[in-house]
Amino acid sequence: MIDYEADKLKEECGVFGVYSRDFNVSELTYYGLISLQHRGQESTGIAVTDGAWMEVSRGMGLVREVFRHQVPQMENQYIAIGHVRYSTTGSSLIVNTQPLMVNYSGGKIALAHNGNLTNAAELRRELEDNGTIFQTTIDSEVVVNLIARSRKVTVEEKIIDSLKKIRGAYCLTIMTEDKLIGVRDPQGFRPLCLGRLEDGGYVLSSESCGLDVVGAEFVRDIAPGEMVVIDENGVEFHKFAAPKPSMCVFEFIYFARPDSVIDGQSVHEARFEMGRILAQEAGCKGDIVISVPDSGNTAAEGYAYESGLPYMSGLVKNRYIGRTFIQPSQKQRDTAVKLKLNAIRSVVEGKSIIMVDDSIVRGTTSGKIVKMLRNAGAKEVHMVVSSPPIGYPCFYGIDTSARKELIAATKTVDEICEYIDADSLHFLSMEGLKKCMPMLNAEHMCYACFNGGYPIEQKSQSPAEVDKYIFETRRKKQG
Repeated sequence: MIDYEADKLKEECGVFGVYSRDFNVSELTYYGLISLQHRGQESTGIAVTDGAWMEVSRGMGLVREVFRHQVPQMENQYIAIGHVRYSTTGSSLIVNTQPLMVNYSGGKIALAHNGNLTNAAELRRELEDNGTIFQTTIDSEVVVNLIARSRKVTVEEKIIDSLKKIRGAYCLTIMTEDKLIGVRDPQGFRPLCLGRLEDGGYVLSSESCGLDVVGAEFVRDIAPGEMVVIDENGVEFHKFAAPKPSMCVFEFIYFARPDSVIDGQSVHEARFEMGRILAQEAGCKGDIVISVPDSGNTAAEGYAYESGLPYMSGLVKNRYIGRTFIQPSQKQRDTAVKLKLNAIRSVVEGKSIIMVDDSIVRGTTSGKIVKMLRNAGAKEVHMVVSSPPIGYPCFYGIDTSARKELIAATKTVDEICEYIDADSLHFLSMEGLKKCMPMLNAEHMCYACFNGGYPIEQKSQSPAEVDKYIFETRRKKQG
């Protein structure tokens, strides 16, 4: 069976951290991770410290599944970091779950990473040649080993020394026995923000929605090329690299929760504006506007507002089915889509439908949804997409296919329309997309998945290439 989410771009992960003397930091981290669950549903973990000891608890599955009995408990714990993961680099194994924790000459350190290093295989090869033994297949372990091997004195200096060697996307939460540290790469590909608790403690979160759930007041976003250090003396900010802002535009199109605010821009307002401009550009004639839930909801509201057409719930999403997998028969594959989504016949029957979705990756599921609506009696199905066509893979922490598997890389818009059997198909233009985030500089965004303009000039290594290197290295060692 093929589930609807299988034809979506996948974010790699989300990170969270708490420093507090009065609150239960592992419990707050648990709630924070639940609020970031949309960023990764494969595995999760929480690491805590009381200043002398450090413990980590990790597992495969959703946050509520992994910690269904108890979150990590340690008397006098006052720092915790957490992680939710969807794997791009590294296989889906328990050993690859985060946070990672290591002992080194400077003490103990735990790390959680959101993003993807584009020179991970190169650095891993160099470290292995110098005697480093790796326990996982994820690029995040490269960062931990670079920190541990640095000859600098303080942990802050060790981290900055290590960051000079890595390229790509990385938002990090790092915990020592007495510090909580956050890092955002110079391009600022992924979001990271800081909040303050009532007791004077602090919270780091991939998105501001994580601050809201634990009652933390938003302080500010961590800037690209910036490191924040939180300890008993308060908060210090360190600029470790010149900022070259290239925020991933898909955070606003799909990844982030609509109630989050990233770098001053409301995600909800950006998506609503995408729908409005899409309505201006597409100009489709129809009876009602529906969305492909849930990621298409806000853009569909904007489309309906601008077009004057009623916005109705034409598709229902089953939120309790969990992940489904490929099965051999066509009947089983068709059933899988119905398990995830189902059309409301009384809404769509006899109507010309304008269906709003955030993106088309491979096109397989879009075609099945169009067919579902026709079978429910829809007279016409016009599909409108609140992003431009995705024609290039991402190397910065998003799970995209090889370019040949991206439907927009091999087909024109008319050919995609024919493939999914829609009556018409319209994508939001690049010019229109850039108008949707007025609080941000449109030129400081990454649009590489649309136009191939990668912000990092060096040759990127895809997650698949890193996995291939690790596999081939192990095979050679085994003879």
